[in-house]
Amino acid sequence: MRWLALGLSLLLFLSSANAADLANADKLLASIRAVSKEGTGNQEAGAAWKELVSLGGDVLFPTLKAFDDATPLAANWLRSAINAIGEKEKAAGRKLPADKLEAFLKDTKHAPGGRRIAYEFLVELDPKTPDRLLPGMLNDASFENRRDAVAAALKKAEKLEGAEAKKEYTRLFDAVRDKGQADALAELLKKAGESPSLTSHFGVLTNWMLVGPFDSTMGTGYNKAYEPEKKVDLAAKYVGKANAELKWIPHTSTDPNGLVNLNKAIEKHKDSVAYAFTLVDSPKDMAVEIRFGCISAVKVFLNGKELFQNEEYHHGERFDQYLAVGTLKAGKNELLVKVCQNNQTEQWAQNWQFQLRLCDATGGALPVKSVLPAK
Repeated sequence: MRWLALGLSLLLFLSSANAADLANADKLLASIRAVSKEGTGNQEAGAAWKELVSLGGDVLFPTLKAFDDATPLAANWLRSAINAIGEKEKAAGRKLPADKLEAFLKDTKHAPGGRRIAYEFLVELDPKTPDRLLPGMLNDASFENRRDAVAAALKKAEKLEGAEAKKEYTRLFDAVRDKGQADALAELLKKAGESPSLTSHFGVLTNWMLVGPFDSTMGTGYNKAYEPEKKVDLAAKYVGKANAELKWIPHTSTDPNGLVNLNKAIEKHKDSVAYAFTLVDSPKDMAVEIRFGCISAVKVFLNGKELFQNEEYHHGERFDQYLAVGTLKAGKNELLVKVCQNNQTEQWAQNWQFQLRLCDATGGALPVKSVLPAK
């Protein structure tokens, strides 16, 4: 009886210790989620990270769940902590619970980032995991999970021919979110006699009203709010660079990625500012991700509210280079892009351009329509 009592006492002690660890984990995770871009909270987050990792596997799932409301910066801290916890458990000879990890992965209420890590742990535990799970992840909210699922299905589709192959390529094209995979599938569909539209698939905007150049000598135009920033009036005339009269002109990009070459559309200018404007018709209120690429300084406004700014010049440009998050209202929405050019003379610093698309959190096109405004 005495040994039984001691065993029960030890069990109660371990249970209370575990509960205390979990309660402490909530505080530690709150410190990590509080970090900001300006560096505020980094010291506290570093101390919390170290203590959280020391708690080991007991805090694995609370840390995975913390992705649900984490900023991108906090998510980086959390991923590092989870990887360290995983290594700590492996070093101690303890296996992570595959059943709980799979349940977490399949619970789509959790954030894509945490679910992706759960998937990676499962693959490490069982290399056959991709064959078992990826077929059901073609429309997963996680970009990485979806990309892997498309890649696996595409490999199998290589054995298909004729109508069967075309049907499968069409199914995969509808699901794809990775630009490289989409380009490859588009080529396969073209060879099969189809005409897939990458522009429509990714929600790329091609119709714009443009005005410029306004003056930006020594970069002063970037923070100067010219009239289009205050109010868009497509019938207005403005005084631009060198006192030139400016008015809005229509422009439609024929590039599959919606690239707007301002050197061609407006003429080549240095130390300048140009504005691009369009209306987006939405069937209802909905969240939107504005993803875009720009090789120079840029600002993005949605319905008069500035959502994004980045003052860099000629540091490269790529598809989905930048991301701004906003909300479309039902009906017409005003989208304004401000693109600046500096005075660098090097050959590689002559481009003045941007491309932009609207999508959901997975990168898929929204059911909205870009309307080229009439003056």
